[in-house]
Amino acid sequence: MKFADINIRDPFILMENGRYYMYGTRAKNTWERQPLQKLGFDVYVSDDLEDWSEPKEIFSYKDGFWGTTQYWAPEVHKYNGKFYMLATFKGDAYHRGTAILECDTPDGTFKEHSNGAVTPSDWECLDGTLYVEDGVPYIIFCHEWMQINDGTVCARQLSPDLREAVGEPILLWRASDAAWKHDIGNGKGCFVTDGPFIIKNDNELISIWSSFYNGEYCEAIARSSNGRLDGEWTIDERLIYERDGGHGMVFTDKDGSSFFVFHAPNDTPNERPCIKKISIDALFSNNKYFI
Repeated sequence: MKFADINIRDPFILMENGRYYMYGTRAKNTWERQPLQKLGFDVYVSDDLEDWSEPKEIFSYKDGFWGTTQYWAPEVHKYNGKFYMLATFKGDAYHRGTAILECDTPDGTFKEHSNGAVTPSDWECLDGTLYVEDGVPYIIFCHEWMQINDGTVCARQLSPDLREAVGEPILLWRASDAAWKHDIGNGKGCFVTDGPFIIKNDNELISIWSSFYNGEYCEAIARSSNGRLDGEWTIDERLIYERDGGHGMVFTDKDGSSFFVFHAPNDTPNERPCIKKISIDALFSNNKYFI
């Protein structure tokens, strides 16, 4: 199938052994509660980023699994020779949070790995991503505005085997730190954080992330002052993308070029993954982003 025909939100592309594996939230009926047998995640596979396989289900609800709704934002990282999916779930008796699944291959059947969510059990969280600093794994995630009004992005240390969190959450930034912030609560102080993705370049560290600007979904940049997670984070005034699209990530193709993949429009069920060639140097120097 063609790239433009794929209907997903929150696209994430992993390149492994010259092939591309794309994951995402099933866009149709995203916001409606689905029968348990319809809950799951798929992978699309391509050799050229244009022609893709039909979706192959790689995780589905099984009896006893704590997540019973809102299967969102899967992303797959290679770590210590295996593939780990970080994905958002919500349960009838559990807050929304990010759990970690495991598989030996990027397109095999993923199985539970962490003992429930690795985000705080009493927080409403989503969109966890993996980042390794000095050999130590962290989950970077959003504490959701629906619980705290002013959404935040936080980091939390994980155990070396990624089975559990071993530290308390560390606040990186708040949605309201952005000069261009947009209150989606009509003056109630509701600011959104979505989809953080960390990028390291030499001694500099940034995160792309999503929020709202002038009422539309957008993609922004946060920067660490010292190139590490414990730095002071500031938000660029200039946005990467502001035309009702976001929840993006950056990947490198087999030729070494960098691409930004995101979904647009932010309108169910019309979302489609979009790809733009991007300059990593420009992201760090705040020059023209797209090539």
